Amino acid sequence: MNFLSGEFECKIDPKGRLVLPAKIKANLPEASGNHVVLMRGFEPCLVLYPKAEWKVIYDKVAGLNEFNEEYRHFQRNFFRGNTEIELDSAGRFIVPKTMARFADLDKEAIVVGLGNRVEIWNPEKYDEFLIKDQQNFSQLAQKFLGDKEEKEPLL
Repeated sequence: MNFLSGEFECKIDPKGRLVLPAKIKANLPEASGNHVVLMRGFEPCLVLYPKAEWKVIYDKVAGLNEFNEEYRHFQRNFFRGNTEIELDSAGRFIVPKTMARFADLDKEAIVVGLGNRVEIWNPEKYDEFLIKDQQNFSQLAQKFLGDKEEKEPLL
């Protein structure tokens, strides 16, 4: 599995195109080619998935029972505006205007690799969603990544 990582400051040109950073583009899975899927994030950002990764998520959401009202409501909102995009040879793509408005993107963006996906943020909004308190960050790391069994320190 290719691992999408890094945090990059990017420009959006006057035509609304964003160039994926070379390190991100180079780590897109070969199976996806230059095809990616762009969707609205749960926070005010855009999320870009390689096509192969998107297929896994798509299958889960599409597989929900369409006769259940709650599932339909979720599917409707989850799939709303998702767009399959083909990157050009330079790794550029046009950010659809409705998505740019959703994420408040104008001339600059922060592109963040998160393993299987990439988030695209307005720089000011991105900063609002980062953990400022390092102690809080440390506690979350312990909660999610620490050993299940606490060991007594050796004296």
